[in-house]
Amino acid sequence: MHDRSLVDALARDLAAASFTGGGVAAMVGADPEAALRRMVAEPARRAALRQPGALATLLRALWLGDAVDEQEMADALPALGVDGAVALGVVERRGATVAPLLAIRPYAYRDARGSGEWWIVSDLDELAGVWPLRPDHVLGVGGAARTLAALLPTAEVGSALDLGTGCGVIALHLRRVAARVVATDVSERALRCTELTAALNGVDGIETRLGSLYEPVAGERFELVASNPPFVITPRTEGVPAYEYRDGGAAGDALMASVVAGLAAHLEPGGHARLLGNWETIGTAAGLERARAWIPAAELDAWAIERESLDPVGYAELWLRDGGTLPRDEQHDRLLDAWLDDFEARDVGAIGMGWLALRRPADGTTTLQRFEAVPQAVRLEHAAEHLSAAFDAAAWLAMLDDEALAREHLVTAPDVTEARHQLPGAAGPNVIELRQGGALARTLSVDTALAALVGACDGELAVGRLIAAIAGLLEVDPEVLAADLLPRVRELVLTGLLARVSG
Repeated sequence: MHDRSLVDALARDLAAASFTGGGVAAMVGADPEAALRRMVAEPARRAALRQPGALATLLRALWLGDAVDEQEMADALPALGVDGAVALGVVERRGATVAPLLAIRPYAYRDARGSGEWWIVSDLDELAGVWPLRPDHVLGVGGAARTLAALLPTAEVGSALDLGTGCGVIALHLRRVAARVVATDVSERALRCTELTAALNGVDGIETRLGSLYEPVAGERFELVASNPPFVITPRTEGVPAYEYRDGGAAGDALMASVVAGLAAHLEPGGHARLLGNWETIGTAAGLERARAWIPAAELDAWAIERESLDPVGYAELWLRDGGTLPRDEQHDRLLDAWLDDFEARDVGAIGMGWLALRRPADGTTTLQRFEAVPQAVRLEHAAEHLSAAFDAAAWLAMLDDEALAREHLVTAPDVTEARHQLPGAAGPNVIELRQGGALARTLSVDTALAALVGACDGELAVGRLIAAIAGLLEVDPEVLAADLLPRVRELVLTGLLARVSG
């Protein structure tokens, strides 16, 4: 464990220097700050060199990875001092300069409970000019971590598990809703970063444990589990770089299958899980259907959402770039061949990338098994609430036959709008669309009857009475129309376009 007095001194120095996202943006300006977000360092470095001082020194050293003059570092860390920073393992002396050993970067967050900012400790990376990465590289906050954080349920729980914690940012998010958090990883280095991240931000209640997958929590259950596991499909071929943060050492998508298959044993009744992952299409077995087979349907409700599907070449190129190998590099073609040989040997035609939301029902009865592609742009701030609500909606709908559903009063969600398209001179619309502004931003083409029903759902009249009225206007049999509309009403409730008045 880290010396708490030294960590507290470092936190005071960072705060005193305004080493925050806003502080750095104000110093370097809008364009260099935007370049930083694109992993381009030089504009911010130039801006910092023009404005010497504590903030500039910390930006150069702890964000951009520059070695700085020892006196400059001493001035930037008056409470901690250079000796203290060395003792914490944050920097090392190199002659007359001090060089960073870790990156410490501000990370701003916003969730249902409010907003704030943390300092996140990770390894120096390509932004800091470090390449190639070490095999046990500890990744900082990237797009995947931000996505997973946005998917987390917001209800308070007693316990949470961060499976494969890395730098610890998900553990911090979990601690906002959980009384205690267990953060696991196969990497000692990752756990040390997580511990320093938590201590630096004054966050207690996070316990780190070393080990693979569920080994460190054998026999334990949690109310919430989150994981961005090392799911990247990597050839098990000599000479192909393996990074602990993305490669779990299994063939194909077997590691992802193990994470999902072991989940039920570690969720409390009523507990939720949110995972990121990949799944392969092998032969005629579609990736989402293979993912379905991983899930014990009698134990877990599940909603798998495929956000993107890549062909083998596109997938290999994605992770070659992530590993810093570009087409101009002499190793590029050899490594690309290794990926393609692996995919061909296992008859992989595509790789899906997406989210898994799961719940262990409190009463032991599963009601949701949904596997779908959702490629459209989604505003992530709406996703967490929508996913949690969908499990509750599925359980409610499972209790209602069509007659009972017809007696319910529903309202149209406030984010739903309608668009009608028609050819010039046409008597009526050729296409009617319902569009969600929130949830998963679906756009659905609907017929006149369903559009009329959604438009009339204001909670005043039961669904059955509305259908009967619409049948009269359209001059169709009300029972036939009800048989057509009620299954689609179920879908609209599940996907958040309609909601029950009572809930």
